[in-house]
Parts: sequence; structure tokens; C-alpha cells
Amino acid sequence: MNISFKQLITAGGPILFILAGLSIYSIALIWERWTMYKKTFSGMKDLLHKIHALLKSGEIKQVYDLCSRSRNPAGDIMYKVMSHSGTPPEKRELAEKAVEWHVSRLGKSLAAIATIGSVSPFIGLFGTVVGVIRAFRDLSTYAGAGPSVVAMGIAEALINTAAGLFVAIPAIVAYNYFSHKANDFASEMTWITEQVIERSGTRELNGIS
Repeated sequence: MNISFKQLITAGGPILFILAGLSIYSIALIWERWTMYKKTFSGMKDLLHKIHALLKSGEIKQVYDLCSRSRNPAGDIMYKVMSHSGTPPEKRELAEKAVEWHVSRLGKSLAAIATIGSVSPFIGLFGTVVGVIRAFRDLSTYAGAGPSVVAMGIAEALINTAAGLFVAIPAIVAYNYFSHKANDFASEMTWITEQVIERSGTRELNGIS
């Protein structure tokens, strides 16, 4: 018995359509995060490289001027810290809150992507169980009719298993990638703001603003 692609899709049943909907939603979330991350991190590597060089040479005023002109989240955090007229502990608290705010923006929708990645295989497994049950039911109903009678049930089981993995793998990969980028951003910004606070006294920074 030959089973066409259309028959495979039909064999998947409601479970397959649920997985297809999750796949579309997951792709939309991943694309939205990708464009947002691309916009957020555009030019940030170059900015941080310049800040590192200026800090090494002790040119704090130039760092301030550079960050004041930047539209990058890294520049925004540095500008807020350097403009704040407070003690080093107060500046550290401000830097921590600013980093947390930007990381929370980066983490938007990641929980949904992770949920899709973790739940989809189980939905596919449920479809697999349903397909196997159907195969045994057909086999018992048409005893002696040969293995072809269970073909649609087995097809339903396999197509749902494959669909569950197809949805889950890109979602898990995307979640890990975005989480890694957000964590790297937080670590880098925590380190560089600490360098600014340590290398320049409160009086010097206050004199900038």
C-alpha cells in the first residue's frame, strides 16, 4: 500500500495541525527576537572596543562623550552610570538595574520559545501513541487482512513524532542562542561599568556631568 504525502498529512490528524500551529508561532517569535537582537547588538562590539581602548589610556571624558552620542544599549548604560552624581556603590546599583532592564527586554518571548521547544516532543509523542492505538485497533478489526491495514495508524504515529521534533529542535536551538547572547551582554556590561567606576573617582565623574 503506497501512502501519498497528502495521506500522511491527513493521517497526522488534529495533533499534526496543533504542531503546525506551534511551528508557525515559534518561527514568528524567533524571527522577532532575531531582528530585535540584530538591532540591539548592531555596532555594540565596535563601541565596546573603543571604550576598552579609552579606558586603558585613562581618557574618561572621551568615554563619556562617546557614550552620550551612542544609541546602543551599551552606550545608554554607560552614559547613565557616568552621568549619575552619586557614590560608587550608588553607581553600581544604577548599573545593575540598567543592565537588568536591558536583559529583560532581550529575554522577552524566550519563555514562550522554551515552552514550545520542551512541550512539542510530548505533543508529538501523544500523537504517536494515538497512531499506535489506531494501528492495533485496525489490526484487531480486520484480522487476517495483512500488514497494510495498519499502515495509516503507523503513518499517524511516525508523522506526529517527526513533527514534534521538527518544531522542538529549532525552538531549543534559538532559545539557547538568545539566552547565551543575553548572558554575554549582561556579563560584559557588568564588567565594563565596574571598570569605569573603579578607574575614575566620584569627583572626576561628577565633573563630567
